Amino acid sequence: MTTSYDPKPEHKFTFGLWTVGNKGSDPFGAEVRDPKSPVDLLYLLAEVGAYGVNFHDNDLIPIDSTPEEIGTIKENFKKALKDTGLVVPMATTNLFYDPIFRDGAFTSNDAYVRNYALQKTMKSMDLGVEMGAEVFVFWGGREGTETDASKDPVESIKRMRDAINFLCEYALDQQYALKFALEAKPNEPRGDLYNATTGHMLGFISTLDHPEMVGVNPEVAHEHMAGLNFSHGVAQAIDAGKLFHIDLNDQVFGRYDQDLRFGAANLKSAFFLVKLLEDHHYSGSRHFDAHAYRTEDQEGVKDFARGCMRTYLILKEKADRFNHDAEIQGLLGELNKMDNDLLQFKGPYSQTKAQALKAYPFDRKSRSMKGLRYELLDQLTNEVLLGVR
Repeated sequence: MTTSYDPKPEHKFTFGLWTVGNKGSDPFGAEVRDPKSPVDLLYLLAEVGAYGVNFHDNDLIPIDSTPEEIGTIKENFKKALKDTGLVVPMATTNLFYDPIFRDGAFTSNDAYVRNYALQKTMKSMDLGVEMGAEVFVFWGGREGTETDASKDPVESIKRMRDAINFLCEYALDQQYALKFALEAKPNEPRGDLYNATTGHMLGFISTLDHPEMVGVNPEVAHEHMAGLNFSHGVAQAIDAGKLFHIDLNDQVFGRYDQDLRFGAANLKSAFFLVKLLEDHHYSGSRHFDAHAYRTEDQEGVKDFARGCMRTYLILKEKADRFNHDAEIQGLLGELNKMDNDLLQFKGPYSQTKAQALKAYPFDRKSRSMKGLRYELLDQLTNEVLLGVR
């Protein structure tokens, strides 16, 4: 492999225990890979050059572990972190797998379940902070319905708000320097999920008691499932100052949640995403929330992990080439060039400026006939990606 595409700590490439630890089962087939312990997975990630590891609470500590078992697991995990040099930038909690969450966690109709979900999350926050996490992600995998006869959606949104407000207060009370990141998905495993897109989440955050503590964790596959342009959702999060974390993978539009290797299906979309993150100096983790094909053994899992990181770095180089291509930048400069006599309208509103703008003689017909050269610009983008410029 070309050494310029080898991952380095400054790239902040991370994987979840559930990603490289995926055993290859699906709704139609059993597991094809042997289970690996969290410690084994840390050494695997160190071998492929990752910067860090993320986990759900029960990825690390099985839900029915005894206090003695919990102590041993944590001690072994901390030792492996020290041995490998890996860090834990993010933690989360599993509020979707256990049968108690079959009707949701924070939005369950059952107050017993809602309170258990809060208890489980607080303990998960404690664990994450103990391991060094600075971001805590919420993915509401069961927060939804199959039939709207079962829940009032307004009440469900209120229940979710109450839960996040409570947990923000817990973090403040414990003096945790945690940021929360909300992860959207349109459906699966529920028929429909609440706050289905990144835009929904950004609107929801503005209603919270501590919106400054809460941002988003957009995922490529989740927005592609809904047929959306993922980069546009990420751009909205960047503009709002709310991109606290990001999940990188890939997804064929309109399919079930595939969690493909980053860049495996939509290279052009992946290119514009990488360009967006790099152009706007995103400083957080680049987390690969994906897993290897079911066809793979453990060597294939390593190929998968290396491939995610290598593709990102190749596309980063392509983005730099795009940004320094004279013809491409010339076209973009011409497209964004402002007529000299319009400079008087730049800047904030004034009454004088508004009156002058109302009186300006725009020539609508002649400007409507001007070609924009987008065909050429898109072709030049293709040629950058294809390696011929």
